Amino acid sequence: MPSRKEIQWAQLRVGVLVLVAVGVLVGLIILMSGATGGLFARKLVLRSYFENAAGVKDGAPVTLEGVTIGNVVHVRVVPSRNPTPVEVVMQVGAEFEHDLHTDSTASIAQAGVLGDSYVDISSAHASGPPPANNAELKASGSPSIQDVIRTSQDSIVQIQSLTKKVEILMDSINSGKGTIGQLINDPTLARKFSTVATNLETITGAIANGKGSLGKLVSDDTLYTRASSAIDKLDKITTELQDGKGTAGKLLKDEALYNNLNSAVKNTNEITAQINSGQGAVGKLVKDPAFAKKLEDTVTSLDTILKGIDDGKGTLGQLAQNRTLYDHADQTLDQAQQLVKAIREDPKKYFIIRLKVF
Repeated sequence: MPSRKEIQWAQLRVGVLVLVAVGVLVGLIILMSGATGGLFARKLVLRSYFENAAGVKDGAPVTLEGVTIGNVVHVRVVPSRNPTPVEVVMQVGAEFEHDLHTDSTASIAQAGVLGDSYVDISSAHASGPPPANNAELKASGSPSIQDVIRTSQDSIVQIQSLTKKVEILMDSINSGKGTIGQLINDPTLARKFSTVATNLETITGAIANGKGSLGKLVSDDTLYTRASSAIDKLDKITTELQDGKGTAGKLLKDEALYNNLNSAVKNTNEITAQINSGQGAVGKLVKDPAFAKKLEDTVTSLDTILKGIDDGKGTLGQLAQNRTLYDHADQTLDQAQQLVKAIREDPKKYFIIRLKVF
C-alpha cells in the first residue's frame, strides 16, 4: 500500500501536468489569434456581401495586399441583400485600421488552383478615411469554384495538347527525322562531328604549341616586340612633332613658316586677281581678245605650214616626203665628205699655184 507521501507526490505530478497542458492550450489559442493582434487585443469588425461564398469558411484568413491581418468570423446568407446575399463577417487587428479605408475593396481569392478560399482586402486605389467598427467594405468580383475548375480544365487541355506535341516530336526524333533526329540516329553524321571535333582539337593543339601563323601570333614574342617597337617609334615621332623638330614639326610649331605660307597664299591670290583683271602677259593672254586672236592666227599659220610639209610642198616638204631627194642630198653630203678628206690627204693634187710675170 502506497504511503501518504507517495500519494501526495503523484497528485503533485498530475497537477503540474494539467497546468502545463492548460498553458500549452492557452499558447495555442494566442498563436491562433496572433493574426488579429492577440487574444486580448482590440479587434475591428468588418463585413462584405458577395454573390457567392466561393468556399470561404469560418476561420478563413483575411489578408491586406497579401499580408494576413485577421480571420473570417461568420459566413451566412442574407436573402434581403440580393443579388449579393452572402454576408462575410471579418475580424481584423485594430493596428491595421490606418491601412484600411472606407473605399477599400474585398474579394474572395484562392490559395493556388485547389487551395482554400480566403478574403483579400485591397487598398491600392483607396484614399478614404479609416473604416468604423462593423463597417461594410465594397466587394469586388470573386471567382467561383466553377470558374476555378473551368480555368483548371482549360489549363489541363493545353497541357495535354502540349504533351501530345512533345510526344510527336520525340517520335520524329527517334525515327531519325529532322536535323536533331539525324544528329541522334545517323552514325555517319556522328562520325563527321567526331572528325570535326578531332580536327578542331588538332588545330587548337597546334596553335597552343606555336605552330602556323595563328600559333606564332599566340606564342611568339617577336610580334609583340615589333608592335612595342613600332609604338615606341610612333611615340618618338609624336614627341619630335610636339618639340617642333623636322619639317612637319616646324609646320606645326614654327610661326615663321606659317607666315611664309600665308604670304605665299596671299601673293598667289594677288597674282590670280591680276590675271583675272587682265594685267600682265598672262592676264592679257587670258583676258585680251586681240592677243588671243593673234595667238590663234599664229597657231593656224603654223598648222598650215606643218600641213604643207606633211603634203610634200616646198623644200622642207620634199625633204620630208621625197625619198629620192633625201637620197641625193645624202649622196651629195657623202661625196663632199670624201672630197674634203682627199684634199686633206693630198692638197697639192687639187691646188696648183701658178705665177705669171708681166
